Amino acid sequence: MNAQYLHGKKIILGVTGSIAAYKTAILTRLLIKNNASVKIIMTPFAKEFITPVTLATLSKNTVLCDFFKHDDGKWNNHIELGIWADLMLIAPATANTIAKLANGICDNLLLTTSLSARCPVIIAPAMDCDMLAHPATIKNLETLKSFGNIIIEPSAGTLASGLEGKGRMEEPEKIISFINDFFNPHKKLNKKKIIVTAGPTYEAIDPVRFIGNYSSGKMGYAIAEELAFRGAEVTLISGPVQIKTQAKNIFCIPVTSAQEMYENCLKYFPESNGAVMAAAVADYTPTATSPQKIKSGKNNFSVKLTPTPDIASALGKIKKKSQLLAGFALETENIAKNPYNKLIKKNFDFIIINSPNDKGAGFLYDTNKISILDKNNNIENFKLKSKVEAAKDIVDKIYKWFEPQ
Repeated sequence: MNAQYLHGKKIILGVTGSIAAYKTAILTRLLIKNNASVKIIMTPFAKEFITPVTLATLSKNTVLCDFFKHDDGKWNNHIELGIWADLMLIAPATANTIAKLANGICDNLLLTTSLSARCPVIIAPAMDCDMLAHPATIKNLETLKSFGNIIIEPSAGTLASGLEGKGRMEEPEKIISFINDFFNPHKKLNKKKIIVTAGPTYEAIDPVRFIGNYSSGKMGYAIAEELAFRGAEVTLISGPVQIKTQAKNIFCIPVTSAQEMYENCLKYFPESNGAVMAAAVADYTPTATSPQKIKSGKNNFSVKLTPTPDIASALGKIKKKSQLLAGFALETENIAKNPYNKLIKKNFDFIIINSPNDKGAGFLYDTNKISILDKNNNIENFKLKSKVEAAKDIVDKIYKWFEPQ
């Protein structure tokens, strides 16, 4: 495969003690084939799965494992390694290594080099599906992301344990493609200013009660982080959610009500290159909000409602041809007709469709099953996958939209 942007790049490849270590032979060969310089660091347990001789032969460099050469006392300088590299890739990364990285433990050369590296660090996890799904691993991966590390999501399939599930280190060819894209100086989304709305809105009835919905914000945040990873400058206008992002090129604006989201979207959209409307905005808001908590005890109680501002329509009316506008349609009926009508009415360039009728899709889930419909009534259907993976499909569509411009 041709990965032209790897030419001349200096890469540290960290290998840990996983059965997936066999893939590093192919990974090393592809890096060298694409004219990258590779220095390999192995953990002691990694040598149980693949020999240093194999990787040294393929990389054309001595494989490093220990801090010291015990025969002459010479030491391997982790500081120099971290300064030398354009990128550090840890593949495979076991649950043990991920936990140590997240907590700043550096009891081997690989960990010490990672902790002192000045270059970007990309991590490709590999482990059993239950280990990957454990709250500790999830927390550790989130911690690493917050440090600025980049995670290549593992794929699903048959695992070494014999179980079926997510946990396989991504295939070497896909990792090479991922890294090549990372180094691509001509990313179409580089410096693009894109708004993403996420989460629900809360419409106050009184100081303690509100009208809202079950949106977790996970889909919108995943889209924002994928856009940011691909070089976009993201303004994330978020309703109340329990998640945070620390990506450097995401500017988060927390809001509560539909009116606040409306005002901020109108403020930032004119200077943006586009917007993705992923928030679940309440359609109605109380006409009046009680300044005090409404007491219980009444037999009947009613709240008079008025429509909230239609944010998407407002942006659709002022959008320029050079601006992208994409929206979401959560449909429970007339799934073939309603989204297209909404696309035309709101002046969307494309619309992402999902339905709570599909098991594992919609609010609260970590997964989603989407379809993407454009103005020409062309539709792409995707299988159920994590919202992180679904976000990649959506951002791929955004990539293509900007291609002619």
